[in-house]
Amino acid sequence: MKIKLMRYTAEPERVVAMAARLCYSPIGASELEETMSDKQVQNLVRKIVELGHWSTLEHVTFTFAAEGISRVLTHQLVRHRIASYSQQSQRYVSEHDFEYIVPPTIARNAQAKEKFLALMDNVRDTYNALTEMGIPKEDARYSLANATETKIVMTFNARSLLNFFSLRCCNRAQWEIRMMANLMLKEVKKVAPLLFKNAGPDCVSKGICSEGKMTCGEFENMIKLREE
Repeated sequence: MKIKLMRYTAEPERVVAMAARLCYSPIGASELEETMSDKQVQNLVRKIVELGHWSTLEHVTFTFAAEGISRVLTHQLVRHRIASYSQQSQRYVSEHDFEYIVPPTIARNAQAKEKFLALMDNVRDTYNALTEMGIPKEDARYSLANATETKIVMTFNARSLLNFFSLRCCNRAQWEIRMMANLMLKEVKKVAPLLFKNAGPDCVSKGICSEGKMTCGEFENMIKLREE
């Protein structure tokens, strides 16, 4: 899996602070941007995050490129609706030599792995045979597996990202999208550390577990990580 933060709003924390200050200021955004000190920006962003005033976080966006992920992952990903997605098309891009993702549980089990790899070979043979028969790629793709590797570009605003991280960094999330969420969180922390300081599952960001009876049972360990 490869996750790259391609683009993001310049000085995202300053933009958030400026937007928040504008709501209570008689002067305009341009003047605020020029006159606010770094210290003022930092203090205001900390307060915004602490109080949960999330609307101003919608003014900054982050664009990621993801490769080496499966269609299983992207089917889950697009359920996060306040985001923009551009995915590699199976209608126009040939899948004759498609790569695929092997779940760790299958990779660790020799017998399961053998069956899985045999199935992928059969899927590839079927896809190739269909296209050789003149079946268009847009129809031949119906034979492809959810494990098929795909690529996607996605853009979130900071508020949507916080929600995404709260759900998908959770130990209860499916392993592949959880891996991607953690890699994305690592990237945004590099460029907006204050905005995403406490980002993550609810046990990390809020000190509570929202999973109820479905909890992973690792609450105390997760809290320790939060405090470190």
